[in-house]
Amino acid sequence: MIFRFFSRLFGRLCWGRLPQGWLRATPVLPLLLVVAIALSGCNPTAMTTQAAQVPRIVIADLGDPKTFNGPVGKEANPALGLMFTGLLEQDGTTGELVPGLAESWDISDDQQRITFTLREGLKWSDGAPLTVEDVIFSFNDIYFNPEIPSGESDILRVGAEGKFPTVNQVGDRQVEFISPEPFAPLLRFAGGISILPKHVLSDYVFSTGADGKPRFLSAWGTDTPPSEIICNGPYTLKSYQPAERIVLERNPNYWRKDEQGNPQPYIEQYVIQIAGSTDTALIQFRSGGLDVLGVTPDYFALMKREEERGNFKIYNGGPALTTTFLAFNLNQGSRNGTPLVDPIKSRWFNTVEFRQAVAYAIDRQRLINNIYQGLGVPQNSPIYQQSPYALTPENGLPVYDYNLDQAKQLLQQAGFRTNAQGRLADADGNLVRFTLITNAGNKIRESLGAQIKQDLDKLGITVDFQPIAFNTLVGKLSDTLDWEAHILGFSGAGVEPDGSRNVWSVNGTLHAFNQGALSGQDPIEGRVIADWEQRISDLYIQGSQQLDDDQRKAIYAETQRLAQEYVPFIHLVNALSLSAVRNTVEGVKFSALGGALWNIYELQKLSPE
Repeated sequence: MIFRFFSRLFGRLCWGRLPQGWLRATPVLPLLLVVAIALSGCNPTAMTTQAAQVPRIVIADLGDPKTFNGPVGKEANPALGLMFTGLLEQDGTTGELVPGLAESWDISDDQQRITFTLREGLKWSDGAPLTVEDVIFSFNDIYFNPEIPSGESDILRVGAEGKFPTVNQVGDRQVEFISPEPFAPLLRFAGGISILPKHVLSDYVFSTGADGKPRFLSAWGTDTPPSEIICNGPYTLKSYQPAERIVLERNPNYWRKDEQGNPQPYIEQYVIQIAGSTDTALIQFRSGGLDVLGVTPDYFALMKREEERGNFKIYNGGPALTTTFLAFNLNQGSRNGTPLVDPIKSRWFNTVEFRQAVAYAIDRQRLINNIYQGLGVPQNSPIYQQSPYALTPENGLPVYDYNLDQAKQLLQQAGFRTNAQGRLADADGNLVRFTLITNAGNKIRESLGAQIKQDLDKLGITVDFQPIAFNTLVGKLSDTLDWEAHILGFSGAGVEPDGSRNVWSVNGTLHAFNQGALSGQDPIEGRVIADWEQRISDLYIQGSQQLDDDQRKAIYAETQRLAQEYVPFIHLVNALSLSAVRNTVEGVKFSALGGALWNIYELQKLSPE
């Protein structure tokens, strides 16, 4: 999406590059074979030895960040949740909202007006005062800016007209959010989205480049000197070495202190190794170079055997708050006169019986047994099962238990036939063949693709499975839109269903199965919105407007029924949230919601015995 620490903790979905069970510190969106460590500079053990006197946490990510600019990024970035924070924070075990940059908040009786009071003496990492002006700038000039498309913008729109809340200063330390109509997640979204520095970014927002677009869209790229990226979270960017690591250091101006008045966090550095693959990350952890590792099912047994000798503990938080799915490109539009998807294949993909047949043909129990080693459950809904809004099969959620005969029957109803060679063809005789992509280096997704290829071969469908680099994959899904089918997942959003509105809104920035053109992109001609697709989009607006919880549940139940009936996402497996944490990390409060390090501010790093 979605390991995802998501200090935009209550925010929108994003692409998740990592397998389920990794740290929630990398965001389906939103949204990662063995690679040898060729350079001594990439060896985390050597790095740890060189700086043994500096208390640090070392984790792994599978790929390089595309940007350090949160609003314009679509993939999960573990550094951003540590560098930036919002008015409120979230308890990683209970989900309860707690004070952040704001020390308190008041809600009007009609729940359409929220007044936040900032803490006294807040500062940015460069020492500049953090004030109400920064809050107003972040929302009015960035998140509400039509020239700056973002997932935050998607979920902050209120009602059918997509209006934004009004944000005003009402005192030296008070800022007021007024919703134009009832908006159930107003507190969670307004409080959880990162506040950005006006004194640094205003020039980028209010000026344009040679392309006529705001310079903000290219600000804070990965080539930006770290000293120019000004933060308000517990850590700041110290250095970034592509293909090697991100080093964060403690923010001396972070607001939080313990009961004795000592500044937090206690751990001075937070290091993110760019591992490239889960296999490499495992090697790094076993050699002592990492402090935390998401435990994927394929090496759970190995890790469990080494738990005592390796001086670590494996935490189990239950089902992970991420999704894993197969999706077809349903976009029937063209760009510059060229169809985004081959029209023949587009007809297959847009036939609901075809998608349902594929769903029935995937043996998810075999996925669980063979790939997840039993450490997972079938995933049937886009809403996490921990959410009170999740619909169950017992209450009417359609599911697709493995049934090859049902799959074949659906294909026949849609005019597909099997030829003498056992290959599937459409009514015009075109053999059914498509390319399936996922992000290279994620062994679980690579294994899923290989087995799905085998499963669909039983229907006579030829699948060309091609793992590719994660950033290339995200570019295809959000920019060029030249893809046929993919396996990916979303992370982020938490238990609030409206956090996934950027996926289900027909104009959302992660409406991945039928993505519209984003601001600044070439237009798409002939894009078609299906009736069910528009209905889900409308229901998400209604759900956000409804303040009665029982009625909200009924609305989101209908969205889930429609999503499963028309299967734009064929959900696969929900793995358990498993993480291995060194016993030298003290104070861990692990949960599937927050992960291992959500309370980084109070963790301490003990010296190895």
